Amino acid sequence: MTIMTARIASIVLGGCLAASLFSGPVFALGDNSSTMPTCKKGEIYDQKTKKCVKQQGANVSDENRTDYAYSLAKDGRYEEALAMLDTVKDQNTAEVLNYRGYATRKLGRTDEGISYYLKSVKMDPQYAKVREYLGEAYVIKGQLDLAKDQLKTIKAICGTGCEEYQDLNAAILDPSKI
Repeated sequence: MTIMTARIASIVLGGCLAASLFSGPVFALGDNSSTMPTCKKGEIYDQKTKKCVKQQGANVSDENRTDYAYSLAKDGRYEEALAMLDTVKDQNTAEVLNYRGYATRKLGRTDEGISYYLKSVKMDPQYAKVREYLGEAYVIKGQLDLAKDQLKTIKAICGTGCEEYQDLNAAILDPSKI
């Protein structure tokens, strides 16, 4: 009986060890531009060279600057995100306006954020990300009917399986998720 007990114990122990090897932390990458690394203040991540470079004199595209500003905002560095957006030559793109809206909303300036979102929507009515953020701003203001309108539009753009739909739906169901 002791040999049988030892065998069972070794099988259980082996199973536990195997399970522990595969149960390490899982890191989610997040949504589109938020996977870009952020650099220390005064630097920008250059997507071409794949490293942080001094912001002054950096020869990076407007698209790179816009994406980096969004990464800063997603990292909670809202003022720096706005400053980075200020360096973009073409201020009149749906993405720049959306990310400016996101950073200002996160700084507590919800009405200002909404004004940027609405400009972005005018430029690109099929841009689901701005619709999500506009809907979240409406949730913050307690205007759930307007948030639900944005949710319906997102559903028409990308369905119920896209991240934008799921995130806004969660915010409508539980505003504390914003």
